[in-house]
Amino acid sequence: MTTDGGATAATAAINSQQFVVAGEALVDIVVPAGEEPERAAGGSPLNVAVGLARLAVETVLITELGDDELGVFVRDHLRASEVMLAEGSVVPGLATSTATARLDGSGAATYDFDLRWTLAPQTLPDIATGLHVGSIGAGLRPGRESVMGLLEQAASLDLLVSFDPNVRQVFTPDADAAWEDVREAASFARLVKMSDEDLAFLRPGAATEDVARSLLGGVTELVVVTFGGDGATAFSKAGTATVRAVPTDVIDTVGAGDSFMAALLAVAVEHGLDDLGEARLGRILTAAHEAASVTVSRRGANPPRRGELAAGWPGL
Repeated sequence: MTTDGGATAATAAINSQQFVVAGEALVDIVVPAGEEPERAAGGSPLNVAVGLARLAVETVLITELGDDELGVFVRDHLRASEVMLAEGSVVPGLATSTATARLDGSGAATYDFDLRWTLAPQTLPDIATGLHVGSIGAGLRPGRESVMGLLEQAASLDLLVSFDPNVRQVFTPDADAAWEDVREAASFARLVKMSDEDLAFLRPGAATEDVARSLLGGVTELVVVTFGGDGATAFSKAGTATVRAVPTDVIDTVGAGDSFMAALLAVAVEHGLDDLGEARLGRILTAAHEAASVTVSRRGANPPRRGELAAGWPGL
C-alpha cells in the first residue's frame, strides 16, 4: 500500500496505529506582504497528515501528485516528517497542483489555486485504524467520489473517521450543494471540525450551536468549531466547552487549522472519544490550541513535533 515516496513506519507511533489521510497535496507558493515568494508543500489533508505523523501517529497519505519536480518536492517533505505515501499517489504525466497564498499585513492568507482532483478509486490498507478526509479532496468532483468510497470502506470496518470540510468556495461556489456534500461526508465521521468561515458560507445566518447540533447524532460524537484567534467551541451529546486560543505572536496563519485538526486526531487516537463532558472537552481543545499556537508562531504550515509541546501533552 505504501511506497518509498514517504518514510518507513514512524518508530514512535502511538499504539502502532496506522491512520490514513485522503485528500489533496500540492505546493503552496506563499507571498508575504512586501516580500519575495516562498515555496512549501501544502494542501489541508497533507498538512493534517504531517501534523499527525509529527505527533507520533503512524500516518499514510492517499493523494494525487505529478511525477514532476514539484511532486518530488512534496514527497521529500512527506519523507522528512515520516508520512508514508500510498501506492499510486504519484501519477505519471500529471502536473502537481499549486496554491498561491497571499499574506496581508496581519499574516492572514487568501488563496489562488491551479489544481486538479481526479483521484482514482482507492482501497484502505488492511491495517488501517482510522481515516481523515476533508477540504478540496472531499468536495471537488470527480475525485470526491473516490474519497466517499474510502469513507464507506471505513464505516464498514468501524474505523475512527474524521472530517474537516475546510471549504474552498472557488471549487464549490454553490453553498446549498456544498452543504449537502458536507452533510453526507459528516454522516460517516465520529469527529467533525469546521471553522466559522465554513459556517458563514455554508449556513449563513445560522447559529453555530444549531449547525453543530444538527451534525451530532448517528455516528458523530464530537463537533468542533474554530474561530481563529478567538478560540474554539466543542459540542458533544453530553456537553459543550469553549476555550480561547493561546496568546501567541502570530507570524502567519497558514496551516493553523490543519495543525489544530491533527492535534484533535492525535488525542482521539490516543485517548478515544469517550466521556465527552464539559471538562474533557475543554482539555481536548486546550491540547489542540497548544499545537496550533506553535504553528502560527512560525512561517508556513509547520506543525509541531510532540517534543515541542509541553511535557505530558495532551494532558488528558
